Amino acid sequence: MGVPSRVVLPETLDSLDPGDPRAHRSRQDLRRVHRAMRTVSILRDALRRLRLAASPRRILELGGGDGSLMLRLARAMRPWPDVVLTILDLHDIVSPQTLEGYAALGWRVQVHRQDVMAWAAEPKLEHYDLCMTNLFLHHFADAALPVLMHAIAGSCDAFVACEPHRNALGKLGSAMIGILGTNRVTREDAMTSVAAGFTRQELTALWPNGNGQWSCEEYTALPFTHCFTAALIRGRREAAP
Repeated sequence: MGVPSRVVLPETLDSLDPGDPRAHRSRQDLRRVHRAMRTVSILRDALRRLRLAASPRRILELGGGDGSLMLRLARAMRPWPDVVLTILDLHDIVSPQTLEGYAALGWRVQVHRQDVMAWAAEPKLEHYDLCMTNLFLHHFADAALPVLMHAIAGSCDAFVACEPHRNALGKLGSAMIGILGTNRVTREDAMTSVAAGFTRQELTALWPNGNGQWSCEEYTALPFTHCFTAALIRGRREAAP
């Protein structure tokens, strides 16, 4: 039986005001979901696979939300000193407590409120050692993804994306997410996310790897995550026409 095609539909959390109690509860749910999915461990493994020559100093997180997941990763990756983290999101919902957590690690955080497709259309004046996304790319239809991926490739030297795995196991996991005590928004969005997720080499096919500038890897991280990494091969960007 073949893999079903992607189906991208709006997710309820994206349409809620950040101050809506349902949105607040859903963000709390997602923290539990990330622990159940082993997201921090999966991200750490993805970063190891990049084999970076040096610790990143400038990091961009697209769709970073409240910044709590990246903070957990930052703590797990110590020592990464003197990092400047830019969180690009439609809303600034990073709490003072989360900012204090970053400051304790020696990280500086700036939140940039902007629609990511507007960001993708702009000239890239800032360059980052590393760009990261988590449960973010699946929100975008097939027509928008190449534009977004091209913008990411033009703004960083390495990229990590963790997304829902679009397969039977991912569908089963999303159907059972209620056992974590999640609310209706989170339960419905989980099903929608998996239907819009990725499988096989779909993200690799969208990555602009002209002239073999990038080393790319796409793989499944059990139980429910689909990962994509890309690292610029040193010297290739400068050598490209």
